[in-house]
Amino acid sequence: MVNAISQQKATSHCDVLIVGAGPAGVAAALTLVASGKDVLIIDKATFPRDKCCGDGLTTGALRVLEMLGFDPRTVANYQICDEVALRSPSGREIQLDLPNARKSNAGQFAAIAPRIELDNALVQHARSSGVRVIENCAFVSVARQNSNEIVINTDSANELKEIKAKFLIAADGMWSPVRKSLGVAQSGYLGEWHAFRQYVNNVTGPASKQLFVWFERDLLPGYAWSFPLPNGRANIGFGILRGSKYSVQEMKALWVELLTRPHIASALGQDAMLEGRHTAWPIPARITSAKLFSGRTLFIGDAVCAADTMTGEGIGQALLTGLLAGEAITSSAQFNQHKICRSYARKIKREFFADHRMSFMLGKILKNALLTRGVLRVVGASDWSRRNFVRWMFEDEPRAAVLTPWRWHRRFLKRDGAFKAS
Repeated sequence: MVNAISQQKATSHCDVLIVGAGPAGVAAALTLVASGKDVLIIDKATFPRDKCCGDGLTTGALRVLEMLGFDPRTVANYQICDEVALRSPSGREIQLDLPNARKSNAGQFAAIAPRIELDNALVQHARSSGVRVIENCAFVSVARQNSNEIVINTDSANELKEIKAKFLIAADGMWSPVRKSLGVAQSGYLGEWHAFRQYVNNVTGPASKQLFVWFERDLLPGYAWSFPLPNGRANIGFGILRGSKYSVQEMKALWVELLTRPHIASALGQDAMLEGRHTAWPIPARITSAKLFSGRTLFIGDAVCAADTMTGEGIGQALLTGLLAGEAITSSAQFNQHKICRSYARKIKREFFADHRMSFMLGKILKNALLTRGVLRVVGASDWSRRNFVRWMFEDEPRAAVLTPWRWHRRFLKRDGAFKAS
């Protein structure tokens, strides 16, 4: 009994409390604990737990993971991606190689990692780095806050009912309970994108090794994908923009039809078999209009609508928001609320706003099948265009770097990837 009481006291106070142990929350925690902060993460789930996702990791995501000291070898079904196949609405296919396919030891530019494994590995990495993580502990409400601290209530299986912190980070998803408790919920918001995913095994076609992106005419500006995993498996799915040709309610029937399209069936191979159940999820992608903070709380990841507005990709964006939130809090030794919130807002605007607007503009181009065909024709015109487009596509550099001169550097689109072998 004494030990149980001591444990409760030890975990009822912290410098920074993080609600949500996904990539965004863990990135924030690792950044904070590296600066000596006492950090506690709570999550309503018990890990490993799955998260509906395409499982793709861009160069940007990989670089943040490397910066955080993460070891991808801790993810059992981690798959480095070297080859990409794009299919135009006209049916024309373009084969692209990422740099590590051409140059020995160039590092990783794209990878696939099942979220059930990736998120669990990140939680374990956080724990080994000194972050306290309490699972099966759901946020209930913000009880009170003042100029020095914020207090929350939980519904915890381990009797940890109240937690006091100097600052709170909400990494609790698109329908953030923390937002709701603070009275800043996004009423009626359903996200910009909606995605649909299922795993498939016994893949014997080229999708067993290649990453495929199919720009189907009827899905534009959405697309279908197949991301390879080890042992003949793949993550296959599609995404649609809300308000486009198909409604969310039509996605299940469309999924069955998509799998019969000859080029998709051929990529998977005739013996491919769907496994488990399909899953669907909304994708929030409007960080330029989202509320970034409220009082002593910063919002990150899906809670701040950080996904890419053109592709719906969100892991890299989530990691980066967590990193920036951690840096903002460490900028004030005294946990000054106004200084921290101003710092976070500046960092988010600097790192996200130009790229978000560029992606929004490019998304408008992708709505038009003729323009999409033209862009892909230009991409496939030369070795130079193929080489640089694939790096740009996988966010080797921010998409809007051309509009933000402060990000220019001599090795633009020439850097090695992440996790380069020593």
